[in-house]
Amino acid sequence: MSWIEKGWYGYHRQTFFLLPLTIIFYLLSQTRRLLYRLGLLKRCTSSTPVVVVGNITVGGTGKTPFVLYLIECLKSQGYRPAIVSRGFGAKQDGAPFPRLITPESDVAYAGDEPKLLAMRSGCPVVIAPKRCEAVQFVQRNTQADIIVSDDGLQHYAMDRCIEIVLVDAKRKFGNGWLLPVGPLREPVSRLKSADLVIENHGFQREGEYRLQARSIYNLIEPQERLETSSETEVHLVSGIGNPGRFVDTVEGLNLKIASTTWFPDHHPFSEEDFRRFQDRDEDIILMTEKDAVKCADFARANWYVLPISAELSETLENRLLDIINQKCTAFN
Repeated sequence: MSWIEKGWYGYHRQTFFLLPLTIIFYLLSQTRRLLYRLGLLKRCTSSTPVVVVGNITVGGTGKTPFVLYLIECLKSQGYRPAIVSRGFGAKQDGAPFPRLITPESDVAYAGDEPKLLAMRSGCPVVIAPKRCEAVQFVQRNTQADIIVSDDGLQHYAMDRCIEIVLVDAKRKFGNGWLLPVGPLREPVSRLKSADLVIENHGFQREGEYRLQARSIYNLIEPQERLETSSETEVHLVSGIGNPGRFVDTVEGLNLKIASTTWFPDHHPFSEEDFRRFQDRDEDIILMTEKDAVKCADFARANWYVLPISAELSETLENRLLDIINQKCTAFN
């Protein structure tokens, strides 16, 4: 954890030296949002309802598993969903934006999360730095009748029908300050205007939104499952927004963590990043699916993947579907 993250989550107060920047950030962000509300900055209108799944904090809150869960819920209700994303980390040169991402797309041009979403969702995934352009592409080139935006809560140029905000139940809002003194992109009061606020309880047994670890599989041979016991040692390698949750997951599976190697979120992995494991074929290297999509081309036989799925209570799922059906009916 970097010094700035330690400041965000209460370990020390060094981030308060950045207070002048927080004041500037607040004024600019609030002014921008006000201009959109007053119509002085124009939103790109959409003829298809857009559901935004986002957060008000920096770092992972479980958006990707939730988006995949939401897609399955929408399909079960007869919708034809598509996903739009900024495509963070995708190369800017080469293929023009917007880009339609498929399971076969080069991760360098897709970005890690869009590639994973395309592989697991079975629906169109379109990326563009300006999400409203991705929405327009979906409307022109697919049969989708509802669009899910992976992140984009603060992308106010994009019209939206529904806002779903995810909150990490463990870390909450950190020290409660806006960037860069704290982890907040917007004030906590922003949650009042969202259609649904969901707390992600990770792998705890209690909570309406939980995460479920599935069978660990081999990166080269996905059909091969890792047989584990309380004596199994794993080396964690990851570049995600909240690696602490990865640790909690592995410990919850009663595995021994031999070492951890963390990289920045969306890190573009290369063979060089695994040099320390070069002559240690007996070690089990374990990573998330988001990391694995960037390592498939140079993976070794001892590299494994821990897949995660979202799990909602029946009550929460019913609330979610009620909001979607009511809003989409009114939209049309």
